[in-house]
Amino acid sequence: MNKQILVAGGGIGGLAASVALAKEGARVQLLEQSTEFGEVGAGIQLGPNVVRIIESWGLGNALRLVAAFPEKLEVRNALTAGCVGVLPLGAAMVERYGAAYATIARADIHSLLLDAARSMEGVQLQLGSEVGGVQQDSDGVQVQTMQDQTYKADLLVGADGVWSRVRSHVVDDGPPRVTGHLAFRAMLPQTDLPEGLRSQIVTAWMGPNFHVVQYPVHRGEWLNVVAVVHGQVHGDPKSWDHSANASELRARLANVQAPLLDLIHAIDYWRLCALCDRPPMQSAAEHAKGRIVLVGDAAHPMRPYLAQGAGMAIEDAAALAKALQASPLDVPQALQVFAHQRWERNAKVQSRAIRNGEIFHLTGPMRVGRDLSLKFLGARLMDVPWLYQG
Repeated sequence: MNKQILVAGGGIGGLAASVALAKEGARVQLLEQSTEFGEVGAGIQLGPNVVRIIESWGLGNALRLVAAFPEKLEVRNALTAGCVGVLPLGAAMVERYGAAYATIARADIHSLLLDAARSMEGVQLQLGSEVGGVQQDSDGVQVQTMQDQTYKADLLVGADGVWSRVRSHVVDDGPPRVTGHLAFRAMLPQTDLPEGLRSQIVTAWMGPNFHVVQYPVHRGEWLNVVAVVHGQVHGDPKSWDHSANASELRARLANVQAPLLDLIHAIDYWRLCALCDRPPMQSAAEHAKGRIVLVGDAAHPMRPYLAQGAGMAIEDAAALAKALQASPLDVPQALQVFAHQRWERNAKVQSRAIRNGEIFHLTGPMRVGRDLSLKFLGARLMDVPWLYQG
């Protein structure tokens, strides 16, 4: 695949696309608007569908050095602390889906992909390059940056996130929507917590109009905690890091039971962001137009309630590379093949994430029914074969 490809965005999706494309022989130039690479302090979950791709790129050993591999997922009622459902992970996931279930700090997966990109001769990384103008014709794409740099290539990959500039050149549908959900995030060394609050499993605490998820990251040495509540943030919704104080979250979750209550009170520093998304994709036209293609949050920003935002970006990257490798002489046709392969799966994940959020936050009799269903059906309800099989 002797193609010159521009990738806009140096986050997880952009780096994954760069690695996947370069492995197929493309020459990739990645444009990152920041003056240095970095990721905010948060964790993500990687299902077997994603771990399998990372391993296929030869990065399995690197993943095992920095990730955690929990043995199970527990769902608990936040108001009673009772366990209402368990999904085995660990060896059960490897046996069923051929790959592990991993939890990892965003900075660790970002560094893993960045190191891989830097080691490849076909990848050039350009910092301080924010996409401004974009033009395309039958021969290629031209990008003008806000720093007055001009780049030309055979195609442009928009991997510039939920507030994508590239998106308007594929589908001009305005800014993403603010969901009305707020995420309080914390990540800290497990040794900073009392021994009884440390954990090596994934735990989801469900309550009326809120939920909390905790899991180990960074080889299990750190704990990632995310509390999602209803509300609006003051200030620019584009900002990931708003002012947050521990007392506000403690007041919102005053009715939860130990050990969740103890965990919330043991953490003094939280970061706050407003969750934004778009409606589930409606057609392949939202993925690609001509020689421009969108991947990850630029195409399908989703709520985090299925833990697949980064996963779908990595799946996009792998599928894009395969589509271009299969039809290297006709770029627009290859991008349409990719778009038709991906849009329905991404739309399904978006829809299920929205539905999961509604289930997590149920109130009244519906909440009781949810807990009873989980108690009797357990792993059958919590497992998602259509997703993890890839």
